[in-house]
Amino acid sequence: MNYNWNWHVLLEAAPGGGTYLESLLGGLVWTIGTAILSWALALSMGTLVGVARTTRIAWLRAVGTAYVELLRNVPLLVQMFLWYFVMPELVPRELGNAIKQIPPPWGIFIPAVLCLGFYTSSRVAEQVRAGIESLPPGQRMAATALGLKPWEVYWHILLPTAFRVILPPLSSELLNLIKNTSVAFTIGLFELVGAARSVQEFSFQVFETFAVATLFYLVLNLVVVYGMSKIERRLAVPGFMGPAATITAGPP
Repeated sequence: MNYNWNWHVLLEAAPGGGTYLESLLGGLVWTIGTAILSWALALSMGTLVGVARTTRIAWLRAVGTAYVELLRNVPLLVQMFLWYFVMPELVPRELGNAIKQIPPPWGIFIPAVLCLGFYTSSRVAEQVRAGIESLPPGQRMAATALGLKPWEVYWHILLPTAFRVILPPLSSELLNLIKNTSVAFTIGLFELVGAARSVQEFSFQVFETFAVATLFYLVLNLVVVYGMSKIERRLAVPGFMGPAATITAGPP
């Protein structure tokens, strides 16, 4: 293949103003903003659903299970189209018209954040459920014996310890979320992949454009990995070995 490499094209003026490199940096900013808001939604909703799946209330467990199975098993791309194209038609007409009249890019950004947040929350919910169930049952029983209400048991005892245990898989979910923001370009969000597609269409330098976009993703994810690893080491539960420890440890 005869391809003419031209890295200087990234410093050339883009049609919309600025340089091509600035266009990619703008896409990176949208990627970061989308990931942050989606992660906040995913963590909050995932925690609520994860707790619901570990309660002794049967209907709460059923609702939590249905939530997880529905969102986790429908492809993300399909959910993105549903949030953007179908959801405004399902809500009341006045609300649907208001959603359609939201000016760009916010009319695209909001559905993308909601889609990524709810989709990731189903995966976070499974991590939270597994973290709570990995704790020794004596913690819940001791807290109940002290007179704590069920929500106080979760808030003060179970969740703080469970989150310290599940930080590594939560780090993986955050990395997946950052990469999944690329799906938002299918509905028109000018995030990093969308910016890269636009730059390569105007500059005709495909490899240079996507090489820089790949580098941006790599650097962003490495920063997240470094930050989460620092948090994991700082909050690690001393001596915790998971539920298997109660089986393999043997007598003292």
